Amino acid sequence: MQIAVPKEIKNHEYRVALTPTGARELVAHGHQVTVQAGAGEGAGFTDAAFEAAGARLEADVAEVWEGAELILKVKEPQAEEVARLSRGQTLFTYLHLAAEENLTRGLIDSGATCIAYETITDRQGGLPLLAPMSTVAGRMAIQAGAHSLEKAQGGAGVLLPGVPGVAPAKVAVIGGGVVGENAARMALGLGAEVTVLDKSIPRLETLDDRYQGRMKTLFSTADAIDEAVRECDLIVGAVLIPGAAAPKLITREMLAEMQPGSVLVDVAIDQGGCFETSKATTHAEPTYIVDGIVHYCVANMPGAVARTSTQALTNATLPFVIGLADKGWQQALADDAHFAAGLNVHGGQVTYAAVADAFGLEYFDLANLLE
Repeated sequence: MQIAVPKEIKNHEYRVALTPTGARELVAHGHQVTVQAGAGEGAGFTDAAFEAAGARLEADVAEVWEGAELILKVKEPQAEEVARLSRGQTLFTYLHLAAEENLTRGLIDSGATCIAYETITDRQGGLPLLAPMSTVAGRMAIQAGAHSLEKAQGGAGVLLPGVPGVAPAKVAVIGGGVVGENAARMALGLGAEVTVLDKSIPRLETLDDRYQGRMKTLFSTADAIDEAVRECDLIVGAVLIPGAAAPKLITREMLAEMQPGSVLVDVAIDQGGCFETSKATTHAEPTYIVDGIVHYCVANMPGAVARTSTQALTNATLPFVIGLADKGWQQALADDAHFAAGLNVHGGQVTYAAVADAFGLEYFDLANLLE
């Protein structure tokens, strides 16, 4: 199969969809891997490393896309990339379509087969291709939040762990999944006072047992969120509804209850954000202030640590990529219902219910397609 790895063009996105090690594995399976020249430089992977792995380098971006049967990316395609897609091609990347109507309609019009990393499931009910980047984003959320709390960044001038004689900062993490646990773990390690809010009692029990009560756990209710808003210096939004838009848990009116210079870090921003005042930002200008509250809403947080992120992402995606390349998308998805959950758009039709519901589009049953 002809596999293409284009260079990411989203603002300050330094990751690449495949490491040279991953390229070598695909070449060993008899596939042709074409990498756009310079695609891996931001993550520390040279063109020479890809060539040594057996990949072909191509400087012309049009050639990279046009000859491909399978296109591997990290972030959702930008407008000029959507225009390059065509029927018969398979795109495998993060899509987050429920928050992007224009992108969804663009992919529908392209006729391409579009498989999203973030909606593939596993036997335990997890999201195996979202997990590695969720881990990175959760850990980064605290270092970003700690930096944003500094006075020079618009924050209240609070040091997360405090010092002897001065209380540590209070941190609330809304959502106890992969992002939430990693954020809470980092905040706890830095010495902050940490509370995790979640609607799953079993999940809260797991966290309480795992951290031996060192972090406070609360069942997530409107009252619990109100309390966090009033008391906390840093709040991390880590809520996920797979494939669907994130719920708005903190309204603009609630910001008036927060201490001036407090910080909101919205890790759910790529699904529309879980704070009413959230809007996507970039690493170039990561924060903005609304009613005295600092907002950090970078939609591709792991892109800032591109080498670690690229390695972790390839480790997770490579078995699925090999399956697509060896079998073709239809057989690969037919053989694995969990993999099939990743198909969001095919042949001009929406095949993921949450995306169809988000925009009032017709949903095409995946089971019928695979038959």
